[in-house]
Amino acid sequence: MVPQSEDALVIGHVAERLMKAHPQLDPEQVQASVETAYEELRYARVRTYLPVLMERRAKDLLHSDEQPGSP
Repeated sequence: MVPQSEDALVIGHVAERLMKAHPQLDPEQVQASVETAYEELRYARVRTYLPVLMERRAKDLLHSDEQPGSP
C-alpha cells in the first residue's frame, strides 16, 4: 500500500534522522524498519506524535536485528 503524501514525508524524515544518527546501519534496513513502524502505527487516532512513535519503534526493530542469534 502506498502511503498518503503527508505520511510519505513523515516516513522520509524519520528514516533520514535515523540514518544520520546511526550512519553505521544499512540504509535499506533503516528504511524497512521505518516502513514497518509506519504500518504498525498508521491507524493511530492522534497523529501528532506519529513521527516520534515511528522513530522509537524503528529503533527497537533495528536493535532487535543487531542482536546475535536473530535471523
